[in-house]
Amino acid sequence: MTNKKLAIDFDGTIVDDAYPGIGKPKTFAFETLKKLQSEGYRLILWTYRHGKTLDEAVEFCRKNGVEFYAVNASFEGEVFDHAAASRKIDADLFIDDRNLGGFPGWGEIYNIIKDKIEFRVEGGEVLAYSKLKKEKKKGLFW
Repeated sequence: MTNKKLAIDFDGTIVDDAYPGIGKPKTFAFETLKKLQSEGYRLILWTYRHGKTLDEAVEFCRKNGVEFYAVNASFEGEVFDHAAASRKIDADLFIDDRNLGGFPGWGEIYNIIKDKIEFRVEGGEVLAYSKLKKEKKKGLFW
């Protein structure tokens, strides 16, 4: 079991982007999120949404079986103070459709997390390699 925190975007990542509405769930999004939770990952909803649209997104996820450790915060109950803290969330990984290279899909996201795959840029080329195997592999998500 782990206690790593995953900050996860909503629009374009958990659901198809239909902001301010709620799009159709991405294939395997909720299955993957529930699996990660069962393995001890703490899920943080990290989204541009606020107010009513944020409440709708949280409720949509709840109805699909996902309760978040925190919402737009580093931990539950965090009070954000602009004078004392950065807006950046404290998480181990950030999952967002606007990542470099785009959104690979939830099956690939799960494999990247479980296999501890990291990416580096060398000579202008993106290289992926597994920390477990220490092998370099060419391609974005091979």
